[in-house]
Amino acid sequence: MNLAYPLILGSKSPRRKEILQKAGFQFSTEAKDTEESYPDDLPKTEVAAFLSEKKANAFLGNSSYDNKIVLTADTTVLIDGMLLEKPKDAPEAFAMLKKLSGRKHQVISGFAILCNGEVTSYSDETLVHFSEINDQEIENYIKKHQPFDKAGAYGIQEGLGLTHIDRLEGSYFTVMGLPIHLVYKALTAIH
Repeated sequence: MNLAYPLILGSKSPRRKEILQKAGFQFSTEAKDTEESYPDDLPKTEVAAFLSEKKANAFLGNSSYDNKIVLTADTTVLIDGMLLEKPKDAPEAFAMLKKLSGRKHQVISGFAILCNGEVTSYSDETLVHFSEINDQEIENYIKKHQPFDKAGAYGIQEGLGLTHIDRLEGSYFTVMGLPIHLVYKALTAIH
């Protein structure tokens, strides 16, 4: 895939890297540690786009990124108006998965593109319907997959994500962490 400028994925996520590769993009990877904080009054549905933009802004002002495209992303999980972030430990992961069991929730993946000193952010939402998950299944999943780097304590491509998601309303790749259909449009529109 030929883009107007070299592409840098500003993320350490192996899932985002895999999605971009499968979509045919050539890119390098370079993440900058960014504090994932946001204003308390920010609507929860806008947090993913806000954090993506914050991550892209970490690359601003450095001339080595001139004539390059930097893509950053963030994913959030929302249920009952509550944001489920990355769990700190096994008990927190257990509580999150228990809350998601037998219910539907929103997954919002935001992404931002830095090009020629300008940052543009986007987001996409998918509704995820989980079937009931028993306590033993949750405990086994946490032990085996250590989902502490995932918002909502699960990955759609492994374990409970494979066996307990009944249906999606929206993009599978948005839940995986990168709404590639929108990323593709945005990247290929850059001239």
